[in-house]
Amino acid sequence: MKLFSDLITSTKSKINSNNSPIINQSRGVEIKSLREIEIMRKSSKIVATVLSEIRDLVSPGMTTLDLDCYAEKRIREHGATPSFKGYHGFPGSICSSINDEVVHGIPNKKKVIKEGDLLKVDTGAFYNGYHGDSCITICVGNTSDKAIELSKVAQEALFLGIKQIRPKNKLLDIAGAIEDHVKANGFSVVEDYTGHGVGRNLHEEPSVFNFRTKDLPNVTLREGMTIAVEPIVNLGSKYCKTLRDGWTVITKDGSLSAQWEHTVLVTKNGCEILTDRGDALDF
Repeated sequence: MKLFSDLITSTKSKINSNNSPIINQSRGVEIKSLREIEIMRKSSKIVATVLSEIRDLVSPGMTTLDLDCYAEKRIREHGATPSFKGYHGFPGSICSSINDEVVHGIPNKKKVIKEGDLLKVDTGAFYNGYHGDSCITICVGNTSDKAIELSKVAQEALFLGIKQIRPKNKLLDIAGAIEDHVKANGFSVVEDYTGHGVGRNLHEEPSVFNFRTKDLPNVTLREGMTIAVEPIVNLGSKYCKTLRDGWTVITKDGSLSAQWEHTVLVTKNGCEILTDRGDALDF
């Protein structure tokens, strides 16, 4: 997700000393070629596979670092590089955010996953020059009814947003579908972070917002665009704050937060979920 206008407008291409993926100069909204789309199908499939495995692997008593090590190992076994590791200094291959942690939770050997936790796992894979990006929310063991409902509404909002993706529709069509569903269920949409374009860079234009706004470009969708749609939904208020580590974002009121994300291709007649894990909801 991005609060990242400063990142994608960077004029310098660079690579970290730890061989993390190159950050290329932004070229605005990019339309992918058939060759590029085929590569992104592969990078996104790696992400989908690893997240499915993590979903099945998670159990109380594991640490978030356990999950991070597993994800990095599996991404590399598929011939890819973790998109997140080293990206602007982020130390992990996944973002692992628990309960009131909204996004960008840093994997840690001291952070033990507990029964009843609401765990968000976000990861990306960089394969042959292109990224895939996706996030899931996992209800660990016996989770509260409110946590289950929050995750369900966030996932439903994602697919309602994706249902709006087709040529000539606009980003506000996605945003409106997401915002209306979240608010109808009594929850709030986080506005500090948005989805984004994805491809040669992990974060590209456009900003794919999850709420109605006039402050960001209402881009018209075109065949060949690849975007990451990622509603972040809070049980309480929409307001967040960043911890002293400079990465971990939490809800200001201490309420739970859920997030779901897919990388999506705009096709001639609709869209294709590139990070599909077989969990698409039917509306």
